[in-house]
Amino acid sequence: MNTGSNGTEVAMAIDGDRSAEGERVTVDKDEQETERPLGSRAPAYIKARKTLHLSWQVGVFVVGLAVVSAGVAMLVLPGPGWVVIFGGMAIWATEFVWAQLVLRWTKRKVSEAAQRALDPRVRRRNIILTTIGVVICAVLAGIYLWKFGITLPWKIES
Repeated sequence: MNTGSNGTEVAMAIDGDRSAEGERVTVDKDEQETERPLGSRAPAYIKARKTLHLSWQVGVFVVGLAVVSAGVAMLVLPGPGWVVIFGGMAIWATEFVWAQLVLRWTKRKVSEAAQRALDPRVRRRNIILTTIGVVICAVLAGIYLWKFGITLPWKIES
């Protein structure tokens, strides 16, 4: 809702049906351009009917719960567990404000970690530690091969 201010305040509705009542939140201009407003992303004809909107939310919750549960199972089973968990959170974020806030926090933390990883001193440290780890693994593999040799599981001579 545009109140004619300088662009640092945004009025957000508490729920999709009542856009006149809202809470005032201060937002940076950069955040305002990149982040969508909080709230339901259900189509207008669904939001207009309370029972249909409630059943829509239950459906979104159940689908998101199934995806998050599959992601949790993939943490111990083969599969991209964390990616699936964040996909389930994204499904929940289409309808629930708490999931949108968790997803925004996660995106912010991931981008901060990426910026820290691009720091030249951190990159140099990571390269040095990786090189040391590779050298240690190569030395241990060399010692193992020197002591035990290569034993193939089948007989080549016969």
